[in-house]
Amino acid sequence: MSRVTVIGVGNMGGAILDGLVAKGWPTSDLATVDPAVDSARSGVRHGTIEEMVPGADAVLVAVKPDAIAGLLGQVADHLDPDAVVISVAAGVSVATLESALGTANPVARVMPNTPARVGRGVSIVSPGTHTGDDHLALVRSLLEAVGIVEVLPERLQDAATGVSGSGPAYVFAMVDAMIEAGVQQGLPRPVATRLTVQTFLGASTMLDAGTHPVELREQVSSPGGTTVQGLRALDRHGLRPAIADAVEAARQRSEELGRS
Repeated sequence: MSRVTVIGVGNMGGAILDGLVAKGWPTSDLATVDPAVDSARSGVRHGTIEEMVPGADAVLVAVKPDAIAGLLGQVADHLDPDAVVISVAAGVSVATLESALGTANPVARVMPNTPARVGRGVSIVSPGTHTGDDHLALVRSLLEAVGIVEVLPERLQDAATGVSGSGPAYVFAMVDAMIEAGVQQGLPRPVATRLTVQTFLGASTMLDAGTHPVELREQVSSPGGTTVQGLRALDRHGLRPAIADAVEAARQRSEELGRS
């Protein structure tokens, strides 16, 4: 099993680390570095960059974008020549990662999303100049511990961010809106919450089976029935354009972050 060091054990770094442990990755092959806090997990080695980076096959960097360049400068001095560096910092390009390292190490830019915390995430991976198939296979094996992995050219990272990176927040906003609508129609809030959450869970499970969403929508839309009237109201208020605008706005912001 490959040796992995996680630098920055916050929400995303911690989720990936916990996912690896849950999937049976030997804790003896895992290490953490977090200068801010003592983030040692049970059975996982914890220490400094100088102690934990040498010998690692993969170094996962999960820090804020404005901290990554300086951090990679420190990491570079201790990397094994073939160690792959994986960044989950939003908007930080492959070119920036490679420049900050100043080495020929393989790198991968990754945009994960928050459902990784429950093992149902999406990770968008864009490989760097020196990243070969074996490196990419290692990156994929790490990230599959917390969900699915899509490998895309970097030019599509910003678009993917608008869909999957920011997407969970759109879903949460819709859930909140449905709960409030149920309360307005007289349902007790706990009941409205349970009905809404289970509806989203059930609908997501049906989608996960591979049936097209249009087909599923038609199955529940009886002619002249309640669902058709509800869908007409959503169309009247511009649900589709609103979602398209949200994805585009998130994509544009991701592009801006990449230029800053």
